[in-house]
Amino acid sequence: MSKFIAYTIGRDLLMNRILPLPTETISVESLYGRVLAQDVTAKVNVPSFDRSPYDGYAFRSGDTAEASREHPVTLRILEEIPAGSVSHYPVTEGCAAKVLTGAPIPEGADAVIKFEQTEFTAETVTISSPCKEGSNIVKTGEDVKTGDLLAKSGTKIDAGLAGTLASQNITSALVYRIPRIGILSTGTELLELGAESIPGKIYDSNRYMLSGAVQNMGFIPVLYGPAADRTEDICTLIKKGLTQCDALLITGGVSVGDYDLTPAAMDMAGAETLFRGVDMKPGMACAYGIYDGKPICALSGNPASAITNFYAIAAPVLRKLSGQTDCLPKEISVKLINGFRKKSPATRFLRGTLDLSDGTVRMNVPREQGNAVLSSTIGCDVIAIIPAGSDAIGEGTELKGFLL
Repeated sequence: MSKFIAYTIGRDLLMNRILPLPTETISVESLYGRVLAQDVTAKVNVPSFDRSPYDGYAFRSGDTAEASREHPVTLRILEEIPAGSVSHYPVTEGCAAKVLTGAPIPEGADAVIKFEQTEFTAETVTISSPCKEGSNIVKTGEDVKTGDLLAKSGTKIDAGLAGTLASQNITSALVYRIPRIGILSTGTELLELGAESIPGKIYDSNRYMLSGAVQNMGFIPVLYGPAADRTEDICTLIKKGLTQCDALLITGGVSVGDYDLTPAAMDMAGAETLFRGVDMKPGMACAYGIYDGKPICALSGNPASAITNFYAIAAPVLRKLSGQTDCLPKEISVKLINGFRKKSPATRFLRGTLDLSDGTVRMNVPREQGNAVLSSTIGCDVIAIIPAGSDAIGEGTELKGFLL
């Protein structure tokens, strides 16, 4: 077991021990946000026929080869074809069919023109410019072709994929079960919400902070605690959480003080501790372990430290547990609107908000970045990373980071 390892090494160490949860089959109306547990291949073309993208007229392009304002071409309308219907007559020389948006292209026609680009009556349509073959026709399979790979196993289903699956008449799909994440706080100083204020005590914010983060990922939070600073009490809640949940998030008691008892409670519960402490700030104090394939992520009791460590290490681990293959956060480069005046002997994570107002990717960094400054995470949607050993950095500095 190492101490103060790089956060990426710790993250990968735990990820390599985690397997996705079991699967279940659910109906298409509940698929949004779930993670596919199977590859999905297109069974049919979409669209399954050539169709019109506009209200207009379908005709033979050759009939308009010589059309001009001085010598327009007038075609006889054979029929009107609304969406959901089919044509009754083939389009022959000198003829056209009125087609509405989404209607099939009738046999013989190879071009469509918008109605507003024509002059028309109930019986005829007049065209004043030549039209090319294939103009304004949505071809069979233009969206999806039979045999196309629509999504791989491990893909999180977004709105586009949900709609694409429905376009294939897929009524259900195999997905990974949604993780249940147990969240417990430790500390004799913690008060439950609603309790009367007591000198020397604070309200437990960490459970609700992490519950929000877990819900934002699409997982189910299960709240426990808080537990007092007694190894047996913490162990009892850990065992309860491991029985009912797929992973545990714990805050508090992970440093090296007399009342930092969470690692001992993890040992008492039978967990295997993989590492304690990572070389990052904030969030250096932590303890990560595993029990029967379930990750245990014990974070600092300082709120900003806990949430930063969560995003850096715990969140990718939980994504893998959920079955996602794209587990790591999306890396971006940002320019700091305001600098950061402190040195960074360890890798430092800056919390902030994206600013795209001038068309570039910039980041606004709240002045207070302390371990306990939870308010600096309000609206936070990006984290920038200052490399270890850096001096103070000025405004306009470009840093690597990741989106939340």
